[in-house]
Amino acid sequence: MRKLEFASIEALSALLAKKKLSPVELTELYLSRIERINPKLNAFLTVAPEGALAEARAAERELARGKCRGPLHGIPVALKDNIWARNLPTTVGSRILRDFLPSEDATVVRKLRRAGAIVLGKTNLHEFAYGVTSENPHYGPVRNPWKTDRIAGGSSGGSAAAVAAGLCAAAIGSDTGGSIRIPSALCGVVGFKPTFGRVSVHGVFPLAPSFDHVGPITRSARDGGLILECIAGRDPLDPTSRALSEKDFRPVLKRKRLRLGRPKEHFWVNMDSEVRRITEIAVTNFVKSGAELEEISLPNIAAGVEAANLIAAVEASQVHERAGYLPARASEYGADVRGRLEQGGKTRAVDYLNAQEVMRRASNELKTALENVEAIMIPTALIAAPPIGSERVRVGDVEMPIRNALVDLNRPGNFTGLPAISMPCGVTQSGLPTALQFLGRQFDDARLIAIAHRFSETERDWQPRHPPIS
Repeated sequence: MRKLEFASIEALSALLAKKKLSPVELTELYLSRIERINPKLNAFLTVAPEGALAEARAAERELARGKCRGPLHGIPVALKDNIWARNLPTTVGSRILRDFLPSEDATVVRKLRRAGAIVLGKTNLHEFAYGVTSENPHYGPVRNPWKTDRIAGGSSGGSAAAVAAGLCAAAIGSDTGGSIRIPSALCGVVGFKPTFGRVSVHGVFPLAPSFDHVGPITRSARDGGLILECIAGRDPLDPTSRALSEKDFRPVLKRKRLRLGRPKEHFWVNMDSEVRRITEIAVTNFVKSGAELEEISLPNIAAGVEAANLIAAVEASQVHERAGYLPARASEYGADVRGRLEQGGKTRAVDYLNAQEVMRRASNELKTALENVEAIMIPTALIAAPPIGSERVRVGDVEMPIRNALVDLNRPGNFTGLPAISMPCGVTQSGLPTALQFLGRQFDDARLIAIAHRFSETERDWQPRHPPIS
C-alpha cells in the first residue's frame, strides 16, 4: 500500500475495520504532518488537535466494541472555514468574522460527526469564498503543494491543498462558480460538486444562494461517493434541499460503452497548449477504453456564463448588505472582494432580469444536450496553476483576467445546478496538475461518480501522483 497519508478513505476504512490501524494513530499522523507542512502551505487556519484526538479516542473505543458507524468512522477530515463547526472559529477568511465562534455545527458537519468522522480543523480560503486564487489579504495565501510559489486555486484552496499534501483524508468545500473544482484541478485531487439541493447548505456562510453547493474534495471519485452517502439528504433547515431515497453513490458501470458529449463552443476553444495536449491525450485514452464521444452544440453557453457572473455578484452584494457588513464595514474587506460586491450592488434591475433570461436559455440548452449523452466532458481549467500574485494570464494567444481563465468553464455547473466532478489527468513538464471535468444529469450523481471512476482507471499512468512537498 502507498503511504497512509495518501491512502484512499476506502483503504483506510478497511484497515480500521481490521484493527490494523487505529483512529488515534491515523489522527496523530495527520496532525504531525499538519504541524510540519502547514507552515509551508498555509492550508489550515485553525487546527483542533485536542478535539480531534478526543474524537479519535471515542471512535477507537467504539470500533473496539464492534460498533462501526460506517466507512467514515475514524476518518480525519478538514472543513473549509466558511462552514460552521461548534466551538471552532469560523472566519470565512475575513477580518469581519475573525472572532465568530458558532454554537452549532452546520448540517454537513453534524452528519459527518454522526458518521464517526474526525474534524481536524478549518482550512484557508479566498475571503468570503469570493475568488479563485485563495490569496487571502488577512491570513495569507494558500500555496500549491506542487509548487509553493503557485496559487492553490479558490475559493476552497486550503481544502484542496490539504488533501493533496496528505494533511487529511478528505475535506469539505463549497462551490458557487467552481470553488471546489478549480482548486482540486490545480492541486491534483478530485473535486465533486453534487446536484443543487442534494446536500444541505445550512450553516455555510452564503455567497450567491441560488448557486451555492457543498461537496467533498478527495483522492478518488469513489471516496467522493462515500462522503456523499453521508452528507446527502433533506434538511428541514435548508428549504432548497431535496429528499431522495438514493443511498449508494459508488455504483460500478456494467456497460463498457458510454455516450459522452464534447461541446464545440466555449469550453475547448482556447486553452494553454500544454494543458490542451495533456487533456486531449486523456480524452483519447478514455475513448479507447469504450467511451463514445459525440460533438454537441451549446451556442448560448458563453452568454449564460456572463449572465450568471452578473447574477452571482448581485446575490453576493445582497447577502453582505443584509448582514450589515456593507457599506458600514467596507474598509475591512480586501480590495478585490470589496470591488466585486460593490459592483454587484450597482447593477440595474433591468440588467439583472435580462441576465436571468439569458441564463435560463443557456441552462435549458445544456440540460437538453444531456438528454442524448450521459455526461459532458470538458476541461476544468484553461491553465495550470499560475504564480501567486498573477492578475492576468496568457491563454494561447489571448491575455485575460485569471478569474475568467478559471471560472468560465465551471460556472455552468452552478447556474444549471447539475452535478460536476473534476478528475486529475496529468502533470505539465514543470510539474503542475491538469484536470478534466464531467458534467452530468440532474440528480444522476451516482452515475457521474461511476463515470469518473472509470475514467480514473484509464489514467493510472500519470506520475507523480502526489506533490513533492514533505
